[in-house]
Amino acid sequence: MNKQSEHSILPKANHDELARQNFVGSLKVYLARNITPGNQIVYEKLAKPKFEQEYQRAPQNRHEIRRLMENESYYRWWSALRRTTQEMLWDSVNSSIERQLPELVECTRRQGNKLGSLTLNPDLKIPAYQTAVDIHCMPGGYQGEFTEDDVAAGALYDRGVYLYALGQLGPLNDDMGQSVVQNYLKKQYPDFQPARILDLGCTVGHSTLPYVDAYPDAEVYAIDTGAALLRYAHARAEAMGKRVHFSQQNAERTNFADGSFDLIVSHILLHEMPVSAIRNVLQECYRLLAPGGMMVHAEAPLYGHMEAFNAFMFDWETKNNNEPFWSAMRDLDWMEVAVGAGFESEKVIQTFAANGVWKEKFAGGKSQNDGFGRRGTWLILAASK
Repeated sequence: MNKQSEHSILPKANHDELARQNFVGSLKVYLARNITPGNQIVYEKLAKPKFEQEYQRAPQNRHEIRRLMENESYYRWWSALRRTTQEMLWDSVNSSIERQLPELVECTRRQGNKLGSLTLNPDLKIPAYQTAVDIHCMPGGYQGEFTEDDVAAGALYDRGVYLYALGQLGPLNDDMGQSVVQNYLKKQYPDFQPARILDLGCTVGHSTLPYVDAYPDAEVYAIDTGAALLRYAHARAEAMGKRVHFSQQNAERTNFADGSFDLIVSHILLHEMPVSAIRNVLQECYRLLAPGGMMVHAEAPLYGHMEAFNAFMFDWETKNNNEPFWSAMRDLDWMEVAVGAGFESEKVIQTFAANGVWKEKFAGGKSQNDGFGRRGTWLILAASK
């Protein structure tokens, strides 16, 4: 695993904290390489034959496969290990953040507004789907705030995502933004020069900053509902010399005027919300886009793009990792949702973008089902107005 790029806001791990983090990373690799593939062997040699003998047919979908595999001790053992590893990951980072949180808060305050801006809204009503559970078991979720000018959620996400993805998102965790920019927009629309860009659900700005570099003359805006995330995102961008205007808003309904943007993007945002909210977000994209403008949403592949067993393995996130909307989003008819939001069907595109940063293969085998997306690609939903 390559080393994460450091910046002045990133929490610094001491010897023991780094050792714990490295252990968790090594355990994740071991599970993915040595334990995860055994699930398919158990399915093919034990669970599937039992089903075929009883019903005289093969399992037809991930739901039937889950009911089989949940009775297999190997799968239950693997699932418990993976959930435990996820919790260990966050704990290993949290101990580092708790030790230096006052310094991190002070560091973010010192960054100021030399380049971009930060606008928070303490009266913003946070959607219940963002507070009901700690998304992907991250303590406090995206909305956790425990002290004045808190940035703990941002620091936890920045370091935690790097460990969770085992560096696959690149030293700056910016693979999704880079993939959309370099391997979709620049290739498919080389003459496209948006003047105003909006990143929805930016968290700490990992995928926002590639747009600053790709379109240096553009005004770049980014929104999220988490105040602690945005404080961290703003300070991180300032520390890295990137001009972004961050504001605390709900992507379902923003305060920007109609036709404000030429490009609206999101990166693994849609699977964090119910279908009703996804429909609202796409309607808001349509409202905010100027004529000729484009929206581009990057996600992991839909279940329709997978074999039933791989869909079952991906579905582990919904059942065991506090991702309650993961599966519903991956069952969506994206064309229907985009057209329902106002886009013309001939202007809606579903495609894949090659990985923009990750250069090394994580592990051998057909599919490890242990990362954000199908290995080496992101699913793209794009539409122009």
